[in-house]
Amino acid sequence: MASSKNQNFIFMLISVLIILATTSFTSALFSAKHVVIVNKLVTRATLIVHCKNKDEDKGVISLGPGDSFDFRFRVNLRKTTVYTCSFAWPGNTATFDIFRADRDDNPQSKVGVCSECIWSIYEPAPCRDRRDGGQPNCFPWAS
Repeated sequence: MASSKNQNFIFMLISVLIILATTSFTSALFSAKHVVIVNKLVTRATLIVHCKNKDEDKGVISLGPGDSFDFRFRVNLRKTTVYTCSFAWPGNTATFDIFRADRDDNPQSKVGVCSECIWSIYEPAPCRDRRDGGQPNCFPWAS
């Protein structure tokens, strides 16, 4: 009898895991994000971008005026995902957390949740564009 209960439990557990792996529940649990970085330097200079998190390095990208670079990922279960980017253009270097789960995947944050996080990079500040076309949310450079 105990063996039959164990087999039923294992069958149920495997069934639940298969359902989780093939449904949108998993997608909601690990929310998909798409970060887009656009060079909007007023000086029309080339922007050098280097983005990474603790596990992944996106490499060094050179963006001409108006060019963009994008990447996709999923927020971790603990919602501690952070991608930091360094930016360089003639005579300047700056750093900014281009994605922070506490800011960009938090309904209570000042700027709200973005699934497509579009960032316009200007000399004075990086600005997250709004999907509704309203004023972008600009942030100070970290360095």
